[in-house]
Amino acid sequence: MTSTEPQRARSLHNLSNHLGGQGRREEALDAIQEAVEIRRTLASQRPDAFTPDLANSLNSLSVCLRDLGRREKALAAVQEAVELYRKLASQSPDDFTPGLAMSLNTLSISLSDLGRREEALDAIQEAVEIRRKLASQHPDDLTLDFAVSLNNLSRALSYLGRREQALEAIQEAVELYRQLASQRPDDFAPNLAMSLNNLSVCLNSRGRREEALAAIQEAVDIRRELASQSPDAFTSDLADSLHNCSHVIGDMGRHEEALDDIQEAIELYRQLASQRPGTFTPALATALGMKERILHAMERDEQAMEVVEE
Repeated sequence: MTSTEPQRARSLHNLSNHLGGQGRREEALDAIQEAVEIRRTLASQRPDAFTPDLANSLNSLSVCLRDLGRREKALAAVQEAVELYRKLASQSPDDFTPGLAMSLNTLSISLSDLGRREEALDAIQEAVEIRRKLASQHPDDLTLDFAVSLNNLSRALSYLGRREQALEAIQEAVELYRQLASQRPDDFAPNLAMSLNNLSVCLNSRGRREEALAAIQEAVDIRRELASQSPDAFTSDLADSLHNCSHVIGDMGRHEEALDDIQEAIELYRQLASQRPGTFTPALATALGMKERILHAMERDEQAMEVVEE
Protein backbone atom coordinates (compact mmCIF):
# COMPACT_ATOMS: atom_id res chain seq x y z
CA MET A 1 0.00 0.00 0.00
CA THR A 2 1.40 3.39 -0.98
CA SER A 3 0.65 6.54 0.96
CA THR A 4 -1.25 7.97 -2.02
CA GLU A 5 -3.78 5.12 -2.38
CA PRO A 6 -6.26 6.31 0.29
CA GLN A 7 -6.26 9.80 -1.22
CA ARG A 8 -6.70 8.41 -4.73
CA ALA A 9 -9.69 6.33 -3.60
CA ARG A 10 -11.22 9.37 -1.90
CA SER A 11 -10.77 11.48 -5.03
CA LEU A 12 -12.30 8.79 -7.24
CA HIS A 13 -15.28 8.44 -4.89
CA ASN A 14 -15.87 12.21 -4.95
CA LEU A 15 -15.42 12.32 -8.72
CA SER A 16 -18.06 9.62 -9.14
CA ASN A 17 -20.53 11.63 -7.07
CA HIS A 18 -19.83 14.72 -9.16
CA LEU A 19 -20.21 12.89 -12.47
CA GLY A 20 -23.41 11.23 -11.31
CA GLY A 21 -24.85 14.62 -10.36
CA GLN A 22 -24.19 15.78 -13.93
CA GLY A 23 -25.92 12.77 -15.44
CA ARG A 24 -22.63 11.23 -16.69
CA ARG A 25 -23.53 7.80 -15.37
CA GLU A 26 -21.08 5.55 -17.19
CA GLU A 27 -18.15 7.71 -16.16
CA ALA A 28 -19.47 7.83 -12.59
CA LEU A 29 -19.58 4.03 -12.54
CA ASP A 30 -16.02 3.72 -13.81
CA ALA A 31 -14.76 6.03 -11.07
CA ILE A 32 -16.59 4.35 -8.20
CA GLN A 33 -15.59 0.87 -9.36
CA GLU A 34 -11.95 1.90 -9.19
CA ALA A 35 -12.50 3.45 -5.75
CA VAL A 36 -14.08 0.21 -4.48
CA GLU A 37 -11.20 -1.82 -5.84
CA ILE A 38 -8.63 0.32 -4.05
CA ARG A 39 -10.60 0.45 -0.81
CA ARG A 40 -11.17 -3.30 -0.80
CA THR A 41 -7.42 -3.83 -0.94
CA LEU A 42 -6.84 -1.24 1.78
CA ALA A 43 -9.53 -2.77 4.03
CA SER A 44 -8.02 -6.24 3.66
CA GLN A 45 -4.73 -4.85 4.96
CA ARG A 46 -6.05 -2.49 7.65
CA PRO A 47 -9.73 -3.27 8.33
CA ASP A 48 -10.13 -0.93 11.30
CA ALA A 49 -8.95 2.04 9.26
CA PHE A 50 -10.50 1.39 5.85
CA THR A 51 -13.64 -0.79 6.21
CA PRO A 52 -15.88 2.28 6.69
CA ASP A 53 -14.56 3.76 3.44
CA LEU A 54 -15.18 0.48 1.63
CA ALA A 55 -18.76 0.31 2.91
CA ASN A 56 -19.40 3.89 1.80
CA SER A 57 -18.05 3.27 -1.70
CA LEU A 58 -20.02 0.02 -2.03
CA ASN A 59 -23.20 1.97 -1.28
CA SER A 60 -22.30 4.51 -3.98
CA LEU A 61 -21.43 1.71 -6.39
CA SER A 62 -24.91 0.26 -5.87
CA VAL A 63 -26.51 3.61 -6.71
CA CYS A 64 -24.44 3.93 -9.90
CA LEU A 65 -25.28 0.41 -11.01
CA ARG A 66 -28.97 0.97 -10.36
CA ASP A 67 -28.93 4.20 -12.38
CA LEU A 68 -27.70 2.15 -15.34
CA GLY A 69 -30.31 -0.58 -14.89
CA ARG A 70 -27.89 -3.22 -13.58
CA ARG A 71 -30.15 -4.24 -10.74
CA GLU A 72 -28.75 -7.58 -9.61
CA LYS A 73 -25.24 -6.15 -9.30
CA ALA A 74 -26.62 -3.09 -7.54
CA LEU A 75 -28.28 -5.34 -4.97
CA ALA A 76 -25.13 -7.38 -4.38
CA ALA A 77 -23.08 -4.22 -3.77
CA VAL A 78 -25.49 -2.72 -1.25
CA GLN A 79 -26.01 -6.01 0.57
CA GLU A 80 -22.28 -6.09 1.19
CA ALA A 81 -22.39 -2.46 2.35
CA VAL A 82 -25.21 -3.20 4.82
CA GLU A 83 -23.34 -6.19 6.22
CA LEU A 84 -20.22 -4.09 6.79
CA TYR A 85 -22.14 -1.19 8.36
CA ARG A 86 -24.00 -3.55 10.72
CA LYS A 87 -20.72 -4.84 12.08
CA LEU A 88 -19.33 -1.33 12.38
CA ALA A 89 -22.48 0.01 14.08
CA SER A 90 -22.52 -2.86 16.57
CA GLN A 91 -19.03 -1.83 17.66
CA SER A 92 -19.43 1.96 17.46
CA PRO A 93 -23.09 2.99 17.07
CA ASP A 94 -22.55 6.74 17.34
CA ASP A 95 -20.11 6.67 14.45
CA PHE A 96 -21.70 4.18 12.09
CA THR A 97 -25.47 4.03 12.69
CA PRO A 98 -25.99 6.84 10.13
CA GLY A 99 -24.08 4.77 7.56
CA LEU A 100 -26.21 1.75 8.34
CA ALA A 101 -29.37 3.78 7.77
CA MET A 102 -28.00 5.09 4.47
CA SER A 103 -27.21 1.59 3.20
CA LEU A 104 -30.60 0.24 4.36
CA ASN A 105 -32.25 3.03 2.38
CA THR A 106 -30.31 2.01 -0.73
CA LEU A 107 -31.02 -1.67 -0.07
CA SER A 108 -34.74 -1.00 0.06
CA ILE A 109 -34.67 0.65 -3.35
CA SER A 110 -32.69 -2.21 -4.89
CA LEU A 111 -35.03 -4.83 -3.45
CA SER A 112 -38.04 -2.90 -4.71
CA ASP A 113 -36.54 -2.70 -8.20
CA LEU A 114 -36.40 -6.49 -8.23
CA GLY A 115 -39.98 -6.89 -7.03
CA ARG A 116 -39.05 -8.00 -3.52
CA ARG A 117 -41.57 -5.66 -1.93
CA GLU A 118 -41.89 -7.05 1.59
CA GLU A 119 -38.13 -7.17 2.08
CA ALA A 120 -37.88 -3.64 0.68
CA LEU A 121 -40.43 -2.43 3.22
CA ASP A 122 -38.58 -4.10 6.11
CA ALA A 123 -35.35 -2.39 5.10
CA ILE A 124 -36.82 1.09 4.71
CA GLN A 125 -38.80 0.85 7.94
CA GLU A 126 -35.57 0.11 9.79
CA ALA A 127 -33.89 3.06 8.06
CA VAL A 128 -36.77 5.42 8.96
CA GLU A 129 -36.70 4.30 12.58
CA ILE A 130 -32.96 5.00 12.81
CA ARG A 131 -33.15 8.32 10.99
CA ARG A 132 -36.15 9.61 12.95
CA LYS A 133 -34.17 9.14 16.13
CA LEU A 134 -31.05 10.71 14.66
CA ALA A 135 -32.95 13.69 13.23
CA SER A 136 -34.54 14.38 16.62
CA GLN A 137 -31.06 14.54 18.11
CA HIS A 138 -29.37 16.48 15.29
CA PRO A 139 -32.08 18.23 13.24
CA ASP A 140 -29.75 20.61 11.42
CA ASP A 141 -27.57 17.79 10.15
CA LEU A 142 -29.89 14.86 9.54
CA THR A 143 -33.32 16.20 8.55
CA LEU A 144 -32.54 15.64 4.85
CA ASP A 145 -31.63 12.00 5.41
CA PHE A 146 -34.84 11.46 7.35
CA ALA A 147 -36.90 13.06 4.58
CA VAL A 148 -35.23 10.83 1.97
CA SER A 149 -36.16 7.70 3.90
CA LEU A 150 -39.74 8.90 4.47
CA ASN A 151 -40.09 9.38 0.72
CA ASN A 152 -38.83 5.86 0.07
CA LEU A 153 -41.05 4.46 2.82
CA SER A 154 -44.04 6.00 1.06
CA ARG A 155 -43.10 4.30 -2.18
CA ALA A 156 -42.60 0.93 -0.48
CA LEU A 157 -45.99 1.19 1.20
CA SER A 158 -47.66 2.20 -2.08
CA TYR A 159 -46.27 -0.83 -3.87
CA LEU A 160 -47.94 -3.02 -1.24
CA GLY A 161 -51.27 -1.20 -1.53
CA ARG A 162 -51.05 0.50 1.87
CA ARG A 163 -52.11 3.83 0.46
CA GLU A 164 -53.14 5.77 3.55
CA GLN A 165 -49.85 5.01 5.30
CA ALA A 166 -48.00 5.86 2.09
CA LEU A 167 -49.75 9.23 1.92
CA GLU A 168 -48.91 10.04 5.54
CA ALA A 169 -45.24 9.27 4.96
CA ILE A 170 -44.92 11.38 1.80
CA GLN A 171 -46.78 14.29 3.34
CA GLU A 172 -44.28 14.32 6.20
CA ALA A 173 -41.43 14.14 3.68
CA VAL A 174 -42.77 17.06 1.63
CA GLU A 175 -43.10 19.18 4.77
CA LEU A 176 -39.46 18.50 5.68
CA TYR A 177 -38.21 19.15 2.14
CA ARG A 178 -40.17 22.40 1.98
CA GLN A 179 -38.48 23.60 5.16
CA LEU A 180 -35.06 22.72 3.77
CA ALA A 181 -35.75 24.30 0.36
CA SER A 182 -36.96 27.52 1.95
CA GLN A 183 -33.58 27.86 3.63
CA ARG A 184 -31.36 26.62 0.78
CA PRO A 185 -33.31 26.42 -2.49
CA ASP A 186 -30.29 25.69 -4.68
CA ASP A 187 -29.48 22.61 -2.63
CA PHE A 188 -32.92 21.23 -1.88
CA ALA A 189 -35.27 22.24 -4.71
CA PRO A 190 -34.60 18.92 -6.52
CA ASN A 191 -35.61 16.97 -3.41
CA LEU A 192 -38.75 19.03 -2.96
CA ALA A 193 -39.75 18.41 -6.58
CA MET A 194 -39.16 14.67 -6.22
CA SER A 195 -41.32 14.47 -3.10
CA LEU A 196 -44.08 16.57 -4.69
CA ASN A 197 -44.06 14.22 -7.65
CA ASN A 198 -44.56 11.26 -5.34
CA LEU A 199 -47.17 13.10 -3.27
CA SER A 200 -49.16 13.69 -6.45
CA VAL A 201 -49.13 9.97 -7.25
CA CYS A 202 -50.38 9.13 -3.75
CA LEU A 203 -53.13 11.74 -3.84
CA ASN A 204 -54.27 10.70 -7.31
CA SER A 205 -54.49 7.07 -6.22
CA ARG A 206 -56.88 8.20 -3.49
CA GLY A 207 -59.03 10.11 -5.98
CA ARG A 208 -57.95 13.51 -4.66
CA ARG A 209 -57.41 14.92 -8.16
CA GLU A 210 -57.22 18.66 -7.50
CA GLU A 211 -54.66 18.24 -4.74
CA ALA A 212 -52.72 15.80 -6.91
CA LEU A 213 -52.70 18.30 -9.78
CA ALA A 214 -51.46 21.14 -7.58
CA ALA A 215 -48.60 18.99 -6.31
CA ILE A 216 -47.49 17.76 -9.74
CA GLN A 217 -47.73 21.20 -11.33
CA GLU A 218 -45.44 22.56 -8.62
CA ALA A 219 -43.03 19.70 -9.30
CA VAL A 220 -43.08 20.42 -13.04
CA ASP A 221 -42.37 24.11 -12.46
CA ILE A 222 -39.39 23.33 -10.22
CA ARG A 223 -37.99 20.68 -12.53
CA ARG A 224 -38.43 22.84 -15.64
CA GLU A 225 -36.27 25.51 -14.02
CA LEU A 226 -33.69 22.93 -12.92
CA ALA A 227 -33.56 21.35 -16.39
CA SER A 228 -33.02 24.74 -18.01
CA GLN A 229 -29.96 25.21 -15.80
CA SER A 230 -28.58 21.63 -15.84
CA PRO A 231 -30.20 19.62 -18.65
CA ASP A 232 -27.96 16.56 -18.29
CA ALA A 233 -28.92 16.17 -14.65
CA PHE A 234 -32.62 17.11 -14.66
CA THR A 235 -34.20 16.54 -18.09
CA SER A 236 -35.26 13.00 -17.20
CA ASP A 237 -36.86 14.26 -13.98
CA LEU A 238 -38.81 16.87 -15.92
CA ALA A 239 -40.01 14.22 -18.37
CA ASP A 240 -41.14 12.01 -15.48
CA SER A 241 -43.15 14.82 -13.90
CA LEU A 242 -44.73 15.82 -17.21
CA HIS A 243 -45.75 12.19 -17.67
CA ASN A 244 -47.33 12.13 -14.21
CA CYS A 245 -49.01 15.48 -14.82
CA SER A 246 -50.53 14.09 -18.00
CA HIS A 247 -51.86 11.14 -16.02
CA VAL A 248 -53.54 13.33 -13.40
CA ILE A 249 -55.05 15.75 -15.91
CA GLY A 250 -56.25 12.85 -18.04
CA ASP A 251 -57.99 11.34 -15.01
CA MET A 252 -59.79 14.68 -14.65
CA GLY A 253 -61.08 14.41 -18.24
CA ARG A 254 -58.97 17.32 -19.52
CA HIS A 255 -57.60 15.38 -22.45
CA GLU A 256 -56.23 18.20 -24.60
CA GLU A 257 -54.04 19.43 -21.74
CA ALA A 258 -53.02 15.88 -20.92
CA LEU A 259 -52.00 15.34 -24.55
CA ASP A 260 -49.82 18.47 -24.52
CA ASP A 261 -47.98 17.29 -21.40
CA ILE A 262 -47.39 13.73 -22.59
CA GLN A 263 -46.22 14.96 -25.99
CA GLU A 264 -43.61 17.16 -24.31
CA ALA A 265 -42.54 14.22 -22.14
CA ILE A 266 -42.22 11.99 -25.21
CA GLU A 267 -40.01 14.53 -26.97
CA LEU A 268 -37.72 14.66 -23.95
CA TYR A 269 -37.63 10.87 -23.63
CA ARG A 270 -36.76 10.60 -27.34
CA GLN A 271 -33.75 12.84 -26.82
CA LEU A 272 -32.66 10.85 -23.77
CA ALA A 273 -33.22 7.47 -25.45
CA SER A 274 -31.14 8.53 -28.46
CA GLN A 275 -28.23 9.08 -26.07
CA ARG A 276 -28.80 6.19 -23.63
CA PRO A 277 -31.29 3.73 -25.18
CA GLY A 278 -30.84 1.04 -22.56
CA THR A 279 -31.82 3.42 -19.80
CA PHE A 280 -34.60 5.51 -21.38
CA THR A 281 -36.27 3.46 -24.12
CA PRO A 282 -38.60 1.78 -21.56
CA ALA A 283 -39.69 5.20 -20.27
CA LEU A 284 -40.33 6.33 -23.85
CA ALA A 285 -42.45 3.25 -24.50
CA THR A 286 -44.48 3.86 -21.35
CA ALA A 287 -45.07 7.48 -22.32
CA LEU A 288 -46.19 6.43 -25.78
CA GLY A 289 -48.66 4.08 -24.14
CA MET A 290 -50.06 7.00 -22.15
CA LYS A 291 -50.42 9.03 -25.35
CA GLU A 292 -52.29 6.18 -27.00
CA ARG A 293 -54.77 6.00 -24.13
CA ILE A 294 -55.38 9.75 -24.24
CA LEU A 295 -55.93 9.72 -28.01
CA HIS A 296 -58.31 6.79 -27.65
CA ALA A 297 -60.28 8.69 -24.99
CA MET A 298 -60.51 11.60 -27.44
CA GLU A 299 -61.79 9.19 -30.14
CA ARG A 300 -58.77 9.93 -32.32
CA ASP A 301 -58.37 6.25 -33.09
CA GLU A 302 -56.27 6.56 -36.25
CA GLN A 303 -53.61 8.57 -34.43
CA ALA A 304 -53.84 6.21 -31.48
CA MET A 305 -53.13 3.25 -33.77
CA GLU A 306 -50.03 4.95 -35.13
CA VAL A 307 -48.73 5.30 -31.59
CA VAL A 308 -49.56 1.66 -30.82
CA GLU A 309 -47.57 0.55 -33.86
CA GLU A 310 -44.52 2.51 -32.67
